[in-house]
Amino acid sequence: MLVLLPPSEGKASSGRGAPLKPGTLSLPGLAEARRAVLDELVELCAADEEKARLVLGLSEGLRGEVAKNAGLRTAGARPAGEIYTGVLYDALDLASLDAAAKRRAARSLLVFSGLWGAVGVSDKIPSYRCSMGVKLPGLGALGAFWRTPMASVMPEAAGDGLVLDLRSSAYAAAWKPKGEVAGRTATVRVLHAQLVDGVEKRSVVSHFNKATKGRIVRSLLTTGARPESPAELVEALRDLGHVVEAEPPAKVGRPWALDVVVRDVH
Repeated sequence: MLVLLPPSEGKASSGRGAPLKPGTLSLPGLAEARRAVLDELVELCAADEEKARLVLGLSEGLRGEVAKNAGLRTAGARPAGEIYTGVLYDALDLASLDAAAKRRAARSLLVFSGLWGAVGVSDKIPSYRCSMGVKLPGLGALGAFWRTPMASVMPEAAGDGLVLDLRSSAYAAAWKPKGEVAGRTATVRVLHAQLVDGVEKRSVVSHFNKATKGRIVRSLLTTGARPESPAELVEALRDLGHVVEAEPPAKVGRPWALDVVVRDVH
């Protein structure tokens, strides 16, 4: 099983670890593209702070993120699972997993990134600020930039098993499973169900959507569940207590769309 995750806007500090070693990152086929993005991002942030702030879409209060990007090559690096914070990663809580679950996480979780393309949670990276929605002056829109290198490496990374795609739309644009891989891919939407005047209403709540996705991944890792297809994933999630609604796609070679319905928002 391969699980595709979005990053988080907020990130922990880089800390005092050794600097980034690009050659150690997962998916070595992305090395050239990573180098191109890193080079332009560092150069932009070192040369013109105000221009970089506008390109990155940062508020005045986040101006300090520009200097952080300018120093990416010498900043300390930590496992990506420690760098990414926020609601999904709080619910996933990688640090508290037992040793076996941590090994499963290292094998199966990929975090998509505007800067790195995608990294494993055990890959050591510095803290940075560069979303997939950024349009760099030279390379252009990162969502479009990453499509070609991703198309060459992701099918192999997906192997022949289940792909659980939990990315947000901006990061999903960088790679869309096709053909046979798409047929064994499942996306998840979390719906909050509540009674309004005696009628059930369903809505997407961003915070709870992220938290539920984090809990889903955590439960799969801690139980050692190994669904090999979207249909088996549906059964596995139901066994874990989730309310899941899903139907096979109408056409062969299309991803399954799963709705996880929750009633208690916390």
